[in-house]
Amino acid sequence: MSDRPTLPPEMDPMRLLSEMRLPMLDVEALAAAQRRNLEALSAANRVALEGAQAIARRHMEILQQSMTEMTDAVRSAATGSDPQDRAVKQAEMVKSAYERAVGNMKELADLIQKSNAEALTVLNRRFSEAMDEVRTMVEKKSG
Repeated sequence: MSDRPTLPPEMDPMRLLSEMRLPMLDVEALAAAQRRNLEALSAANRVALEGAQAIARRHMEILQQSMTEMTDAVRSAATGSDPQDRAVKQAEMVKSAYERAVGNMKELADLIQKSNAEALTVLNRRFSEAMDEVRTMVEKKSG
């Protein structure tokens, strides 16, 4: 069974276009171009999904690492007997945690940006190809 939805014959765009018999329209070329457009969109979606999965995996790793570090920090802070020593340790932990959080946020933002750029590259490449195809079709029909 095909994943492609089927349209009633009276609504099939390719049949309607072929019946119009427009002199400037190569229906086969148009159908092939549309197929390539859908393939490019599918590829861009796949790239975006893979990027989202990589981001989710990294986010989970960061959460697990943070929980481990937090547990270790609580144990470490509880062992100091001098209140001043504990306050210094807590300040160091807060500073370190903040710096890691900022670094992790930057890393995740970079992953998102990279994923978006890759997906956009796929779409831009196909758009450029499509414009070249249109120009070629027009030149064939007018020449």
